[in-house]
Amino acid sequence: MLQGSKIRELRKTKNLTLKDLAVQTGLSTSLLSQIERDLVDPTVTTFWKICETLQVPINYFFQDMEEESLVVRRDSRRIMELSNGNVRYHQLTPNKNGKIEFIMVEIQPGERSDVGLVSHSGEECGFVLQGQLIVNLEGREYFLNEGDSIHFSSSIPHRYFNPGDIPTLSIWTMVPT
Repeated sequence: MLQGSKIRELRKTKNLTLKDLAVQTGLSTSLLSQIERDLVDPTVTTFWKICETLQVPINYFFQDMEEESLVVRRDSRRIMELSNGNVRYHQLTPNKNGKIEFIMVEIQPGERSDVGLVSHSGEECGFVLQGQLIVNLEGREYFLNEGDSIHFSSSIPHRYFNPGDIPTLSIWTMVPT
């Protein structure tokens, strides 16, 4: 579960008011306030806008592990849920200060939000472990099955969808630039 207090803490550290963050993200102050108070979980697009504006990778907001190490055990992964639990991010990188972000994305069947595409600095590479995945890159859709992979610049507006009838599991590596 996302911890809205971390967003509030980082926003204040960067000397931004809710209104400042709203202007920079294009989101309403009301929505941001609800997210910070854990009343609402942000959509993927909304969350990416917040991360981009606050200049932090997505893994910054994962629940803290008690101890940093070289290994992430299956039963102690940090997990963040977005879009009412239909999308879950499993943090596979133990160190939040590294240059590589390694995550497993779990998307429930039929999860296809009409929310806009996201873009951010860096590049990403994904591999489908289970199910089917549509990767929308600037309006062009790439249909991926189990065993397929994709690589693209994160600056290209993008979005992931699960068109199938079983949960999609995919592994992603993201490298900010």
